[in-house]
Amino acid sequence: MALPKVADARKLSNEELEQAIIAVKRELFDLRLKKATRQSVQPHQFGHAKHHLGQLMTVEHERQLANSSNSNSAGEA
Repeated sequence: MALPKVADARKLSNEELEQAIIAVKRELFDLRLKKATRQSVQPHQFGHAKHHLGQLMTVEHERQLANSSNSNSAGEA
């Protein structure tokens, strides 16, 4: 399985982005639970999920910064 591209995350709407973040956090939780209960887990799935979560959270943060800079520049004018 190939790692997701950050361009794919940038195409998501804000609501879809939030839902994707929640889904990946849930996936990480499930993986940790499986590991703790000694169920079979493929270790690379942790890395893939963390990588994807990082991409999603980066895009979310970029949008927050863009929104705050837009509101600041509108208030100055």
